[in-house]
Amino acid sequence: MLTLDDFDYPLPPECIAQAPLPDRSGSRLLVMRGDGLEDRQVRDLPDFLRPGDLLVMNDTRVIHARLLGRKDSGGQIEVLVERPLDEHRVLAQVRASKSPKPGSRLHLEEAFEVEVEGREGEFYRLRFPAPAIDLIEAHGRLPLPPYIEHAAGADDETRYQTVFAREKGSVAAPTAGLHFDPALLEAITAKGVSLAHVTLHVGAGTFQPVRVHDISQHRMHLEHYTLSEATVEAIAATRARGGRVIAVGTTTLRTLESAARSGPLQAGSGATEIFITPGFDFRVVDVLMTNFHLPKSTLLMLVSAFGGLEPIRAAYRHAIAGGYRFFSYGDAMLIHRLQNTA
Repeated sequence: MLTLDDFDYPLPPECIAQAPLPDRSGSRLLVMRGDGLEDRQVRDLPDFLRPGDLLVMNDTRVIHARLLGRKDSGGQIEVLVERPLDEHRVLAQVRASKSPKPGSRLHLEEAFEVEVEGREGEFYRLRFPAPAIDLIEAHGRLPLPPYIEHAAGADDETRYQTVFAREKGSVAAPTAGLHFDPALLEAITAKGVSLAHVTLHVGAGTFQPVRVHDISQHRMHLEHYTLSEATVEAIAATRARGGRVIAVGTTTLRTLESAARSGPLQAGSGATEIFITPGFDFRVVDVLMTNFHLPKSTLLMLVSAFGGLEPIRAAYRHAIAGGYRFFSYGDAMLIHRLQNTA
């Protein structure tokens, strides 16, 4: 039985990247094939792609999901939107000295009020007086991850979005995609590699810790995705010509593997709570590009399932010893899937 301790590792605080490098594709890239490791840069990615491959990216866009304000009583609050429920309602985390009660109102950013409808577990249902996304985008703040110590600034507004971000809805960036710039995408297509997109809106739950020792008891947060018929057809064409499917980021991988759980890959929209741990049967993705992940996190469990638990442990030791930069603004890995990752 795998436990939470199997996915722990010591990480010096100085390894956590607090800001992006000046050049998106200038980050380092640790290429992993089984037990083999190679130190390269992200701009070298085309060297590891073949004509006929397909690169699939998540085109979600981070919204200004962090809102500051006060309760009717005057107490200070912080709202972090988890996801929209419909045009006027959202699910959100609310940080306050005392939990707000159903029926109470929260005054946000000195601009508008929302009504607290009730709770769903650790989240609150909030009703906005106008379309929620419009108010969030007009008055909210970019929600940087909790391990980044500075408040979001003008540079973050650009660099904490991918260059292909289109569909508004995430509260965290699909960080592997942050390494791509137009020149790198052009070099990839010039190699004869096709591009495709999925949409998975990343929720605030992605930063929630695993609180159970026996990881089989953990339940994932819900995230919504859309997989287009065009992307399904592109994957089928890639398979037919003997190409590989390369997922940019764990969110892309989770979307594709979720849509293939019950049989052939299906286009459509849905919600996923898929929890990928060692022993998982991967059906779609052959190669994964991803950043380095937090100790004891579900994302570290996912990459351990994809690349093998011991090889990933060795890769992380190599990366720490070699001064790689970790987490959202950090460096990346290119992991070739093991045939048997159990």
